[in-house]
Amino acid sequence: MTSSPKYLAGLLVVAGLCGPTWATARGQQIAEGEALKIATDAYVYGYPLVTMEYTRRVMTNAAKPEGTHAPMGQFVRMREYPDAKFRDVTAPNADTLYSTAWLDLSKEPYVLSLPDMGDRYFLMPMLDGWTNVFQVPGTRTTGNKAQTYAITGPGWKGTLPDGVKELKAPTNMVWILGRTYCTGTPEDYKACHAVMDRYDLRPLSAYGKPYTPPAGKVDPAVDMKTAVREQVNALDAPAYFTLLARLMTDNPPAAADAPMVARMAEIGLAPGQVPNVTRLGPAAAKALRDAPKAGQEKIMAHFKEAGKLENGWTFTTKAGVYGTDYLQRAFITAIGLGANRPQDAVYPTSTADAAGKKYSGANKYVVHFDKGRTPPVDAFWSITMYDAGYFFVDNPLNKYTVSPRNKLKFNDDGSLDLYIQNESPGKDREANWLPAPKGEFVLMMRLYWPKEKDPSIIDGTWKPPAVQPVR
Repeated sequence: MTSSPKYLAGLLVVAGLCGPTWATARGQQIAEGEALKIATDAYVYGYPLVTMEYTRRVMTNAAKPEGTHAPMGQFVRMREYPDAKFRDVTAPNADTLYSTAWLDLSKEPYVLSLPDMGDRYFLMPMLDGWTNVFQVPGTRTTGNKAQTYAITGPGWKGTLPDGVKELKAPTNMVWILGRTYCTGTPEDYKACHAVMDRYDLRPLSAYGKPYTPPAGKVDPAVDMKTAVREQVNALDAPAYFTLLARLMTDNPPAAADAPMVARMAEIGLAPGQVPNVTRLGPAAAKALRDAPKAGQEKIMAHFKEAGKLENGWTFTTKAGVYGTDYLQRAFITAIGLGANRPQDAVYPTSTADAAGKKYSGANKYVVHFDKGRTPPVDAFWSITMYDAGYFFVDNPLNKYTVSPRNKLKFNDDGSLDLYIQNESPGKDREANWLPAPKGEFVLMMRLYWPKEKDPSIIDGTWKPPAVQPVR
């Protein structure tokens, strides 16, 4: 997409210099301090939308589905779990295979057809442009029978074919971030692929007709090497706010955002309109220029309030749906874009043992679950091992997680011990072993479809046990 003269003019206006205060669209004057506060809040508010747009550009910059990229409106179907050599993204997943697609609903809806899943767990969370999960077809919510949906944009009105249920998206930008459970064995890969290959996505105009997705266009100007977060954080104020203003036209703010929209209007920022400055002096200009740095600092400073710390495990149950908690939404965008609703998954993460010391492969550890106190879930749970950089750890078993699918051995009293260490605890204990590197490492639980009543991590009646060093 190219910028219109209006947006380019806005860029020049934002960068201009004259007068000590900022003139709003109503002709009122705003001092530097207030201008910086409003601009910083606007930066935080828009961070998810701008990040989604940059992620979309990178992930769809392809002529055909290949690797982790596919053209707009087409699925990327991940065929296997990554190994220890994988470095594309941090904290990779070895429990579910991804099926992801980006949609532009501004021209017409898209139809998603899902087959009968049998007894295989899956979910198809759909994120709007602001990263809210607005719908989640899947085992938990809609069951495993065959189902067909039309994903429609905020302005679409029309009639759908029989048997097609409408899912109204709040924005024209939509990211489908589907996950399908797979044990990772050759036999289950084959069975899982057969199901995933039947996930069908097409424009409404092609529904019920033969359809071949068009080839995508590769834009050489898109940076495919620099991490998206780094690209977004590198944007200066004129580029950031101009892009945000343009994106808000196709991805309108929610009704609950009216106070924030009114606040941004104080500096002339609105959908399709960048700050309309009639008199901008050095002080106010500096306030605007400082907004990206101030906004980033505010987002990352939210770390301590973003979740809970229980027995050395940090996690949040405030993800996927954010309401007007813009700071939480921006923080989750920065550290975990694409997060599920807590009803679908919670991810406790631990970097230190029960004594508060960082994990090291020079030591041995045990995670002990009392009888009946393993993670309470209706789908599955696992613990994944990462090195200090949040990548898988090479080990003789090529084992990156420990979970019930490893045929865990319980103690005579019904309790469960998991062994976390660099060397094998012995053949008779390897089912319960999570191999660690020799250096520092990080542990992450994945609790899919956590129970919502006692015991539950969501209501706080279940807490992950502390990881105990073996003395």
